[in-house]
Amino acid sequence: MRKGIVVNVKAADRGRLAAIVANRNSPQKHVWRARIVLLTADGLGTAEIMRQTGKSKSVVWRWQERFMQAGVDGLLRDKTRPSRKPPLDRSVIARVIDLTAGSPPGEATHWTAAAMAKAVGISVSSVQRIWRAHGLKPHQVRPFKLSNDPAFASKLKDVVGLYVDPPDHAVILSIDEKSQIQAVDRTQPGLPMKKDVPAP
Repeated sequence: MRKGIVVNVKAADRGRLAAIVANRNSPQKHVWRARIVLLTADGLGTAEIMRQTGKSKSVVWRWQERFMQAGVDGLLRDKTRPSRKPPLDRSVIARVIDLTAGSPPGEATHWTAAAMAKAVGISVSSVQRIWRAHGLKPHQVRPFKLSNDPAFASKLKDVVGLYVDPPDHAVILSIDEKSQIQAVDRTQPGLPMKKDVPAP
């Protein structure tokens, strides 16, 4: 042990430390920290404590000092470390959300994380975190199958016009296919003839 370092372990503290070591539910980091202090209190040198706990010299010294400064409670908590990277500014997050809602540059059909990261000047992982936090999934698109009917545009205007500007005293009923039943004959050729199945 270093000169000038004296670890005085009171009976109450020794009991708490021994309980931490004996408890199977104690986190392992608390167990080896408690063992370092108990071995120090028993008069063992740094080299022997390192051998028994499997920890480096700097680790042994750090937890000896922490016990001297904060007691047993100091062994049970870690010092809060500042984040390696500062959090993104709200304006950057707002810009990512606004751009995601708009059209991507060039011929792209949707924003990719790499393209967004390049456009905003942040990392790809930051873009993915923002999208995940706001439930944005620009890679998922809902296809819409357009009709091949040459009169589709005029029919669409007629139908939409009924909803936008219905005639006076009119009742508009909308009938659609039953859900979960595919209109096979519209997109695929007719199925082969089968017994008891009427032809389309």
